Amino acid sequence: MLKIKELFKIESKPRRGLLTLEWIMLAYMALTTLLMLFMFTKVQNPESMLWGRLRIIVITFAMWGVYRLVPCRITCFARIAVQMALLGWWYPDTYEFNRLFPNLDHLFAQWEQDIFGCQPALHFYDVFSNKVFSELMHLGYSSYYPMIAAIVLYCLLKKYDMMERAATIIMASFFIYYIIYIALPVAGPQYYYLAVGTDQIAKGVFPNVHDYFMNNQECLPIPGWKDGFFYEMVQNAHDAGERPTAAFPSSHVGVSTVVMFLAWKTGSRRLLLCMLPLYVLLCFSTVYIQAHYAIDALAGMISGTILFFTLWFALRLR
Repeated sequence: MLKIKELFKIESKPRRGLLTLEWIMLAYMALTTLLMLFMFTKVQNPESMLWGRLRIIVITFAMWGVYRLVPCRITCFARIAVQMALLGWWYPDTYEFNRLFPNLDHLFAQWEQDIFGCQPALHFYDVFSNKVFSELMHLGYSSYYPMIAAIVLYCLLKKYDMMERAATIIMASFFIYYIIYIALPVAGPQYYYLAVGTDQIAKGVFPNVHDYFMNNQECLPIPGWKDGFFYEMVQNAHDAGERPTAAFPSSHVGVSTVVMFLAWKTGSRRLLLCMLPLYVLLCFSTVYIQAHYAIDALAGMISGTILFFTLWFALRLR
């Protein structure tokens, strides 16, 4: 294992410019800024969106400056960690755009019904409502960001030559999903079921709610054992940043699929086996807590696999 002093050892050939993942962030920023300016009179919070982008630019170049002053592994990791932390700011930003478009949940709920003959998100908790199962589901869902952090930290400590590549693949995957969410306004069961009424959903009635989510962000209570530790973690995270956006495909499933492939690429069987149960729980939990339709989770697995191999080989060819 890497000695701690190696984290602070000055690199003989420090990187001069921005990291690839920082360029990817700036490209996403440019794209969404152009979209925002094009829709300036329709977007509800354009000034705060612009100021937020300016702050991110300042933070990015400030972290670049810190690295140039002290070019070592820990400052390089800090640059990556800051960009990954800012993903929490970019996520609600997708809602500011996609709520301007007609909602498509009625189509996805109908496809769900056609494929499964029911709405799995409506019945999953009813069938498996005991406390232990509930906590396992919420443990899986809450392990999303820890799994992402774990793979980057593992690379920092044991596979440093892979760290930037792994982080770039994760960041690129997030931004690709965000672009999809902007263009594909699907809110997910927890929002759509409330807007329509669960009695109607149970009857197989899926009306078009048009621009309902333009001004409505109310959702169903998260299913589960409400006194559970992991339930509270999911509830707090939900209250902090969830919006009626980002349902199809599930980025939770997609990015965690990418993370699993990265764990495989590290060559660490122990890391892979430790993450595997959490990954399985996470995939099921997205439907259990009604954040996603089952087809969202399936699409997340498929898209995550495609993204990993596409980005892995694209970065290898650089």
